[in-house]
Amino acid sequence: MLTKKQILEIREHLEKAQNPLFFFDNDPDGLCSYLLLRRYIRRGKGIAIKSFPDMNAEYFQKARELNSDYIFILDKPVVSNSFFEEARKFNIPVVWIDHHKIEGMKVPDFIYYYNPAFKNPKKNEPVTYLCYQIANQKSDLWLGIAGCISDRFVPGFYKEFMKLYPDLSIKSQDAFEIFYKSQIGVIARMFSFSLKDRISNVVKMTKFLSEVKTPYEVLEESGKNKEMHIKFKQISKKAEKFIEKAKSLADENKFLFFQYSGDLSISADLSNELTYLFPNKIIAVIYTAGAKANISVRGKKIKNLVLKSIKNLNDATGGGHEDAVGARIKIEDIEQFKENMQKFS
Repeated sequence: MLTKKQILEIREHLEKAQNPLFFFDNDPDGLCSYLLLRRYIRRGKGIAIKSFPDMNAEYFQKARELNSDYIFILDKPVVSNSFFEEARKFNIPVVWIDHHKIEGMKVPDFIYYYNPAFKNPKKNEPVTYLCYQIANQKSDLWLGIAGCISDRFVPGFYKEFMKLYPDLSIKSQDAFEIFYKSQIGVIARMFSFSLKDRISNVVKMTKFLSEVKTPYEVLEESGKNKEMHIKFKQISKKAEKFIEKAKSLADENKFLFFQYSGDLSISADLSNELTYLFPNKIIAVIYTAGAKANISVRGKKIKNLVLKSIKNLNDATGGGHEDAVGARIKIEDIEQFKENMQKFS
């Protein structure tokens, strides 16, 4: 968690920012982190970052277009130096809040960087948790829970949430169980799938969520959130088919490799659900598009194995948490990647 000093510092940055731009990772943790801060100061624009693995200088153009006076980066583990240099050139302060463990990373001294895991690797609270610390608005407790459970973390304030919203919660301390079996989990999954919609609908969603008063307004379909519900139903139906196919491949092997293609990338969502269904397996969901394959891997302390397996693959990149890792490789290297995973395990 953040220290009291860090919380006060970040609040001071937020209060100074009159026209801030929030860049957030394209998942529920990133989205909820943005919403908590946006609803706290009641101003600013938000942009989901879909690039992998880093956030490059091209994104800075949005800050110029919107005439932003402050930039906040949320839940993004890697940001290119070219982006930071653009910010320094135009004298725009950058506040970067993250929770990923990045070995050997050097953050420029002119960047305000907050990451509890940077000095204490045992700390790994989601950025949603950190942003809830900062905003500390009880009315947004449900957003704090939605973002945390989507990142496999049950915060201490879940007990308070259960008291306030008994119909949206279940009695459990298992983040995946809450995510897949409760109504707050439905909201979190709705956030995840809605972020995969076209940009205009994502913008509409973030505007709606910036003003919504209660979680029930999200669950109840209306003219303001119709697109969210449509996308949730569409992707849920496709995801269910993929999960059934993947389940048919499960055997006594500790690895479960599932490969798919098409116009919808939901590797992280599929790998999370398969991990919930097969907690003792190493899950690798491989999505192929063009010449590249995006891979989402889940398993206990799997990070080193994945990084070792892609180390000698040309143009391969990867990173993430100890138990949840993303990688990108060339399609022709998929079989080699599978072999490496099994060989090095």
